[in-house]
Amino acid sequence: MTDWELHGMEFGNCNCSYGCPCQFNALPTHGHCQAIGFFTIARGNFGAAKLDGLNMAIAVAWPGAVHEGRGVMQPIIDERADDAQRSALLSILTGEETDPMATFWAVYTAMCETVRDPIYTAISIDVDLKARRAKCKAEGVAIGRGEPILNPVTGDEHRVGILLPNGFEYERNEVGRGWSSSFTGVPLNLEDSYAHWCELHFNQHGRIQ
Repeated sequence: MTDWELHGMEFGNCNCSYGCPCQFNALPTHGHCQAIGFFTIARGNFGAAKLDGLNMAIAVAWPGAVHEGRGVMQPIIDERADDAQRSALLSILTGEETDPMATFWAVYTAMCETVRDPIYTAISIDVDLKARRAKCKAEGVAIGRGEPILNPVTGDEHRVGILLPNGFEYERNEVGRGWSSSFTGVPLNLEDSYAHWCELHFNQHGRIQ
């Protein structure tokens, strides 16, 4: 297995209500799951291939809960990556060179019966975890925007997070709301639904704790 490691940030938006019951091992709000995720790598490597500064994304959908399978995924890869880096990013996104079910990417892939060919495009990711703000774009493929949840009475920003000490995606996140769309591969339109911001710390064995 290739040794790899990455550290970065994620903005993810799904179709569940703000609390996202999936984070608590409950069924999704509307009975099915749709999500778009953007991932930026501050530093990382896949074997000898450096991944610093590269971006990637996914659009994914399941007809029921994630664990029920039958999903479809569209991997999206930074066009700036060279051939070795493209192969590395796709391997990470699709759970290759990873212990079984060790990362959320590996779990998602295992629960998809269709993984589309990767799309290579310009990806811009602007995320602020503490402010719960995000503006992301995969040119011609997907867009995402995130904001804080607002108190319905006062209009003040509401801060809330989820703690998952043994989580396969994060230990702690910041929760807000998001609007995201994908236009090809797995077309989706998410409006004012659950979004989260979290740090990414992973290697081939799972989340680094």
